[in-house]
Amino acid sequence: MSDDTADVIDELFAVIEDRKANLPEDSYTASLFTHEKGENAVLEKLGEETTELILAAKDDDREELAHESADIVYHLLVLLSMKEMDVDDLRAELAKRR
Repeated sequence: MSDDTADVIDELFAVIEDRKANLPEDSYTASLFTHEKGENAVLEKLGEETTELILAAKDDDREELAHESADIVYHLLVLLSMKEMDVDDLRAELAKRR
């Protein structure tokens, strides 16, 4: 993994946290934190993206599989932020499973 991509999840999470704190009007991420459905909006997106991921895998569409996987990771990170968790919580859980 190149140095450019090694920290992409940490960088993305930092952007999510910044959008949560500053709520820029033109930000999709900020809109998830202020959505009238609350966290249900993110939960619905995770469900939708999971279905799309399964279909991409079933169709052996590698490009779409990568795209939908990224969507799931993004929405998962938003959910973690909403629950006052972070990437280190995820890393710790994954480390326990080694």
